[in-house]
Amino acid sequence: MSDKAKLKTLISRKPAKKPERESTFKRWFSGLGQEWFTPRQLEWILLVILSMTTSLLLFPTILIKSADYRIGDVAARDIKASHDFLIENKELTEKDREKATREVLAVYDFDSAALNLVPSIREAFSQSRQQSGQPFDPNGQDQPEKTFLRGSETYNLAKERFFGILELTPDEELFAQFAEAGFPVILEEAIIGLLTEVSEKGILTNKTMMRNQMERGGIVLHELYSKKETRVADGERFFDVAGARNYIRGQSKMLQEKIGSPALAESVLKLTQLLIRPNLTYNQRETESRRELARESVKPVYYKVKKGEMLVREGERIDPAHLLKLTEGNKPLRGMNLIGRVPAMAVLIGILLSVLYIVGAQSLKKDSRHILFSGVTIFFLFIFMWVYNFVAEEVARGFPVFSSTVLLFAMPVAFGTMLISIFQGMNVALAASLIVSVLASLLTEGRSEIFVYFFISSLAAAYGVKNCNERVVLIKTGLMVGLINIPLSVAVQTLYGSFYSVDTLIAVTAGFIGGLLAGIIATGILPLIEVSFGFTTDIKLLELGNLDQPLLRELMVQAPGTYHHSVILSNMVEATAKAIHANPLLAKVSAYYHDIGKIKKPLYFIENQMGVENKHEKLAPSMSSLILISHVKDGVELAREYKLGREIINIIQQHHGTNLISYFYHKAQERVLTKSGKVADVKEEDFRYPGPKPQTKEAGLVMLADMVEAASRSLIDPTPARIQGMVQKIINKVFSDGQLDECELTLKDLHEIAKGFNKTLSGIFHQRIEYPEIIAKGTKKVKNGSSDQIPTEDSTAKKSEDKEETQKGLRRLGLT
Repeated sequence: MSDKAKLKTLISRKPAKKPERESTFKRWFSGLGQEWFTPRQLEWILLVILSMTTSLLLFPTILIKSADYRIGDVAARDIKASHDFLIENKELTEKDREKATREVLAVYDFDSAALNLVPSIREAFSQSRQQSGQPFDPNGQDQPEKTFLRGSETYNLAKERFFGILELTPDEELFAQFAEAGFPVILEEAIIGLLTEVSEKGILTNKTMMRNQMERGGIVLHELYSKKETRVADGERFFDVAGARNYIRGQSKMLQEKIGSPALAESVLKLTQLLIRPNLTYNQRETESRRELARESVKPVYYKVKKGEMLVREGERIDPAHLLKLTEGNKPLRGMNLIGRVPAMAVLIGILLSVLYIVGAQSLKKDSRHILFSGVTIFFLFIFMWVYNFVAEEVARGFPVFSSTVLLFAMPVAFGTMLISIFQGMNVALAASLIVSVLASLLTEGRSEIFVYFFISSLAAAYGVKNCNERVVLIKTGLMVGLINIPLSVAVQTLYGSFYSVDTLIAVTAGFIGGLLAGIIATGILPLIEVSFGFTTDIKLLELGNLDQPLLRELMVQAPGTYHHSVILSNMVEATAKAIHANPLLAKVSAYYHDIGKIKKPLYFIENQMGVENKHEKLAPSMSSLILISHVKDGVELAREYKLGREIINIIQQHHGTNLISYFYHKAQERVLTKSGKVADVKEEDFRYPGPKPQTKEAGLVMLADMVEAASRSLIDPTPARIQGMVQKIINKVFSDGQLDECELTLKDLHEIAKGFNKTLSGIFHQRIEYPEIIAKGTKKVKNGSSDQIPTEDSTAKKSEDKEETQKGLRRLGLT
């Protein structure tokens, strides 16, 4: 095996120390987020799961069959109304319907066709006069012919025709009286007058039924031909058949005076009485139809059963009243009624989540890890609220002194928005607060005051931890949220109850406990989230920034030059990060660990050689470049082994980007040119770091600081002007090489970075004042006030040599 192959094997070999295995939980989440689904697929999957699960839990009875009770069964447990519903009061409804029925007036049809007898009377008298041979005498003084004799054929024929027209049974004596008088017109008019008078008032068959109906408020008089209806309250205006005949009989004296003959007057009265017919009849069918319509128009009478009202107690026998309440209460909870509600609720929640995700995701990192964390957090918060609400109702059922609502104030849902604010920022936490508050409101039958309570509480919790860099901040925020919850809970409780009650006292206590519990739960669950999802919080960064960390102590021992370089680098990036709106803590800690890969081969890096022979002198340039490149891979492996977090690992991997190791690249070109005269045999990509290029501001900042700090060591006389020129030269080179194309650094940011680096390096390399002092014999005063020893030679004698060494160092960095 060649030297090159052996060296590659050595570089690629895993460290001897066995890395600590990642937890199964963390590997499962990482695999779910990065290998199984793309971020876009994961968004849709979480949206569907959250929407459908939330909808099913809001209507749990679709999955649970309610108990089927019958009359006489014994209730197995106390049953309370799960929601407000109405029950028909059948007794009151029936009373109202009977009242409405009684108020409908009886309908009587008035047939004005009874007056149509007038033409028949006139026809009967006219034909009888003609057959008797008497001309028409307007004065009524007609006399019958002698040929129109009683018993003759003409007489009998006239009699039959007369009574036939009037639809009466022939009356011999009555006809004889009229025939003897010659059917005078005066008799005809008298009959018509009497008949018209009684018929216009109305003639009934029987007035007894009408009297009963009049006592109910009257009747409705319906004229058949004109369709006109009139309400009549006085029944005495009508005649029955007997009454009409008696009325006509009472007109005898008036007729005698008018006609002059008692016998003829009697005949007129008799014929008029025979012609009396009822023209006012009771329409039972129409009356019943109107009463049925009035009955149906009466709306049922309901009484309201409130949510939480006891329907039946444990051990009671089910009676009809219990069964009616149970049946009505279970109607909306039947599976078929809820089948349509679940998809509808899922659509509403899905749209809510989608819109808030679009709005809140402006500051959300679009990777599977962050998307999965947001979805899982919202899901478990809803499950937690659902379980808590169920437990609160059961506890309140066992302690009737207070209601389940006051226990809701102790629900510590704010811990979820605390975690989201810490890991994903305030904007995402704002959207999450709105989602959580809406879900809490839906769990409590859409109560708006519950929405306001949890929205303010969650928002305050998210704001309190937005700059969390100590775990105690979580507890302090919990206390703050508890204090905010106190007036909120009192206000909500007072809206629907009395201020001076036990519920108010419990609400105040519950609100404070809810805020405090949120801080405690967030403190306990924070490390679990960090491990499970690989997040790096400011709290973890502060822990990693402790210089007593085992990895940093090992770096100090194994590679002291690299350690010193990393410490200076951390000061440079920390002072500059804030000016470019980067995370100063992340940049500082990443600077500590960016070169930890040099622990494995420290003597191959010049800052650790310290007078030792340079090992690269005996290696080919390609081998040297492989060793330098390998420290990035080794650093990533160590970072994973020590669980430094994904953000730091990414910066370690990106802090050299795809930079060219120009010193060994040019050296390789010189060697090839010397042997073969062909430069083309040296491939530039073999001397470049594998990348990727910096993806964040922090990674770009560490890259620039790394190159600037290394280059600053090669300056002979690091004056501010030289430092400034060197910094600007390096930044321009990195920018022109395209190393900053994939991060968010702008030209303004690069200007701020240059200013920050100049200030920091000028402070590090500041000039010292030369102090006069008494010098003992055998010693010599030297520059910078150092008199501990006599230098062997003057520094000025080595100026040209140092200048040459400086140029050589810059070439190694690829800056010349």
